[in-house]
Amino acid sequence: MRYISAIILTVLATTSMAAIAKDTINIYSYRQPFLIQPFIDAYQDKNDVTINVIFAKRGLVQRLRAEGRNSPADLVLTVDIARIHQFADAGLLQPVRSEILATNIPVNLRAEDDTWFGLSRRARVIVISKAAGDIADLRDYEDLADPKWQGRLCSRPGSHVYNRALMASMIAAHGAEAAQSWAEKLVANLARKPQGNDRAQAKAIFQGICDVAIMNSYYYGNMKFNDDAEQRSWADAIRLVFTNQADRGNHINISGGGVAKHSRNKQQAVAFLEFLTGEVAQQLYGTVNYEYPVNPAVTPPAELASWGPFKRDKLPIERLAELAPQAQMIIDRVGW
Repeated sequence: MRYISAIILTVLATTSMAAIAKDTINIYSYRQPFLIQPFIDAYQDKNDVTINVIFAKRGLVQRLRAEGRNSPADLVLTVDIARIHQFADAGLLQPVRSEILATNIPVNLRAEDDTWFGLSRRARVIVISKAAGDIADLRDYEDLADPKWQGRLCSRPGSHVYNRALMASMIAAHGAEAAQSWAEKLVANLARKPQGNDRAQAKAIFQGICDVAIMNSYYYGNMKFNDDAEQRSWADAIRLVFTNQADRGNHINISGGGVAKHSRNKQQAVAFLEFLTGEVAQQLYGTVNYEYPVNPAVTPPAELASWGPFKRDKLPIERLAELAPQAQMIIDRVGW
């Protein structure tokens, strides 16, 4: 268990009767504690239930597999389609039939077999320096292959799950051969070796290292309202470009969840999932981490709305997971 983080909201040391009580939900999470606690507080405000969370940066798939039928886990929460799909591929989630989930979550943002569900949308966008005079020339992800951006583009490594999902979306849109050609040209336009996280790309634009970068939009909100003045200056240096508005729409990923295969409290776990797709929780996703609601009936909070409406790619999110191995091979071949 050396991979399990020591950061635990409530320790689930054993599968004691207390840990599997009917009024308890045990969550295994790749989402950070501070991002989950507001949802727990809101749910417990209306429901007499104990919610325990184990947070880990990695290793939860292996833990669930090793625990088998003895696992206390009722619910899995994570980010990115690749990560939730790992649990599904390993047979660690069970189907959930819920009219509420079916109504609140568009069909392209949940599993065909109902083993996992998208809980928030995460838009991967282009960001460009406010000092750049040619922002109008960037409309689509395909534009990043234009030689005019040579030496002006920054990116985190292509092998990161966020960029791998983007690469998968390009394969879905254009086919593998054209997607590889795009990736080769994108790499040729890089101002430096791929490095850092998404915030580091905004910092590089602020420092004048590059003019254009790829970023999940919620990082902009997190930097804009950060306690660190330096990060606020990074946000102030960039503009968001929601891509492909004239065709398929901006690439979308998710945070998601599913009920553990051996959950002893399936009814409680499903009820919490349903809560996460309702008005209160969907607004929280926007105010806590600047993520967009999956529920089409919920209007984004004011800050997100101020960034402007945009068309979203309706590609079935599951397709990104299916194409991820092919996307990784292209990333490796082009040296992204």
